[in-house]
Amino acid sequence: MAKGTLTRWERALERWQSALVSKALGHDPVELLDALRRECDAHAVVCSESRVVVPNAYEVELDARVYQELLRRGGGEVGQELTDALARHGERHGYEWAGPLTVRITPATRPPDDPYRVVGSPMPHVRADAFPAAG
Repeated sequence: MAKGTLTRWERALERWQSALVSKALGHDPVELLDALRRECDAHAVVCSESRVVVPNAYEVELDARVYQELLRRGGGEVGQELTDALARHGERHGYEWAGPLTVRITPATRPPDDPYRVVGSPMPHVRADAFPAAG
């Protein structure tokens, strides 16, 4: 199978994830996944020809009402689903995470201009060189 080609199982899983996120968040999940992917890609650091390091900690801020609705509907798994989707994106591009990958869903602390805000960064207490290079 060519690198970047999704299996039927992966496509079905992505459709299921999209439906879950759409139901929980009330808007197009592809938009949110694309925002996570763009955040990841935008902060990629080329360390060598064979090593590209990207942030490992992502936070998706939602409007407080949307966040509460997500919790009410039992959407606690959405963060893990987004983490899994982002992990697949990183794998397709050969990225190395700056540490353990995580996507957290949080309520916005201020009124958002958009339905959500995505921020990615290396975990401040984890050093990228503390992890062995992917071989």
